[in-house]
Amino acid sequence: MNTDTNAAKPPVSIPASPAWADIRAGVARLCQDFPNAYWMTLDAEDRYPQAFVTALTDAGYLAALIPEEFGGAGLPLSAAGAILETIHAEGCNAAACHAQMYTMATVLKHGTSAQKTQYLPKIADGSLRLQAFGVTEPTTGSDTTLLNPRAESTAAGSYRVIGQ
Repeated sequence: MNTDTNAAKPPVSIPASPAWADIRAGVARLCQDFPNAYWMTLDAEDRYPQAFVTALTDAGYLAALIPEEFGGAGLPLSAAGAILETIHAEGCNAAACHAQMYTMATVLKHGTSAQKTQYLPKIADGSLRLQAFGVTEPTTGSDTTLLNPRAESTAAGSYRVIGQ
């Protein structure tokens, strides 16, 4: 048994799956409305692809991971992967919308019942955009699994964030 933690590990390989054919077909049809000229114009004008993100939201794709009770589709991670994979395969760019699919997981996992009820339906229908998160520690780079900041309550009833 190799106990050297610095030994080279094989790269992670997740093969593309033909699963979710109905989702892939729907996303592919949607992407046809956003040809390369759309993306080139946005790039030249340094603009956000609002029409594309709105179309994905209206079709329900960006709410794929939100449970049905909160207005989403309640699908597993593999379905979200199929959505993003298809967007890129069709020549579009999922960079502007992938966080909308995933950052809501913080509310889903750690939010109170009231927070879930207040925010998840709005994220699902697109009336609330939740699309950013901060990586705050300079020693971890983009590996958010290594972050170690914490919030400590103060005597004044507020919180103080401790980290780098």
